[in-house]
Amino acid sequence: MILVDTALAAREAAGNPIRVGIVGAGFQGAAIVRQIVRSTKGMRVVAVANRNLATAVAAVEVLGIAPLVCDDRPAIERAIATGRIAVTDDAVGLAQADGIDVVVEVTGSVDYAATVVLAAIEAGKHVVQMNAELDGTVGPVLKARADAAGVIYTFSDGDQPGVQMNLVRFVRGLGVTPVLCGNIKGLQDPYRNPTTQAGFAEKWGQKPAMVASFADGTKISYEQAVVANGTGFRVAQRGMVGPDPTGRDPTVPLQPLEDIIAPLADALDTHGPGLVDYVVGARPGPGVFVLGTHDDPRQQHFLNLYKLGAGPYYLFYTPYHLCHFEVPTSIARAALFGDAVLAPSGGPQVGVVAAAKKDLHPGDRIAEFGGYECYGVAENYPVIEHDRLLPLGLALDCTVTRFVARDSILTYADVAIPEGRLVDRLYAEQAALFSTRSLAA
Repeated sequence: MILVDTALAAREAAGNPIRVGIVGAGFQGAAIVRQIVRSTKGMRVVAVANRNLATAVAAVEVLGIAPLVCDDRPAIERAIATGRIAVTDDAVGLAQADGIDVVVEVTGSVDYAATVVLAAIEAGKHVVQMNAELDGTVGPVLKARADAAGVIYTFSDGDQPGVQMNLVRFVRGLGVTPVLCGNIKGLQDPYRNPTTQAGFAEKWGQKPAMVASFADGTKISYEQAVVANGTGFRVAQRGMVGPDPTGRDPTVPLQPLEDIIAPLADALDTHGPGLVDYVVGARPGPGVFVLGTHDDPRQQHFLNLYKLGAGPYYLFYTPYHLCHFEVPTSIARAALFGDAVLAPSGGPQVGVVAAAKKDLHPGDRIAEFGGYECYGVAENYPVIEHDRLLPLGLALDCTVTRFVARDSILTYADVAIPEGRLVDRLYAEQAALFSTRSLAA
């Protein structure tokens, strides 16, 4: 976002950088630390938290900086005051600590992340997160809490939901009406698991379950749910349309995006404007796209002149998403301009429900996103509520209580839910807060 660079340069020149605390020092978190330390003027990483303390230490030491290990909030505040980067396993203490302007949450967890995000909001700090699983489960209520506290709660630039919303705003600025937000995937196979994805994960230094969640549809479902909740859009059908000319064969050559979106146009014609969806095996990728319309015949003429075709749907796309490279822009937008990249616009429109990846039996425990038990499927929120479908974000750590056949959607009646979880309380609060609006939609 041009404008942010000038504002950050001014903060650097004034000796008043944005002070950032990062929760989660894994694959993405450590990369964000590196990006800010090495490449972002006008911004400082002042604290890093991770449940495995050694991982937080390593994320800082690899940059040639000696961090200060801190046990609690007072120690974190003392380290920040002396100009040292605090590292800690006390994420809540970091979220509450004085001397931090923005908390970046990038753990990929749900209940733990919710605790941290709420602590940051209650402490009056802006929150930037790269956690579609959290946002797609209880994002609307967290946004409501942030609004009440007068702080920004936002998804990040760089990850595909944020890139889609940037493109939506660009398209709207042209006078074009966005009617579909799309994601471009390279693979979609609901039966992928940590074993099948172990080699890819090892090659890129990622966790096998995380990589499996990219391949099995869980991540794309959450990402598009986040976009739906930020735009007010819906899905055309359970699981979305998802045109896939590859037939799950990775050797099939990529096809131009323009050539494989016809089923999405058909869905728009059937279901009306306002959809989120995805395609598999398109080029350019792995980016995002927006379909839009224009009702002015003269402007339609110009769009055709500028090689966007004769309509009625005009295709705009961004052929990349650069994840951690773009996070500092999101931080600056929140701290300097009060601008959220992407946040829920109200109540939930789309959620992600748990589907059985294999036959599940009583006593089976649903362990993790991308695991062996379940994959995520996007569904419209009124259907989820009416049919008592089990959100995947609530399904983790649940124990199956009766047989569920492979590919069946789980309901609350199929599991025993652990007691005392914050995420369950937030989900109930969210349902109560938005029930009238959601059910009437």
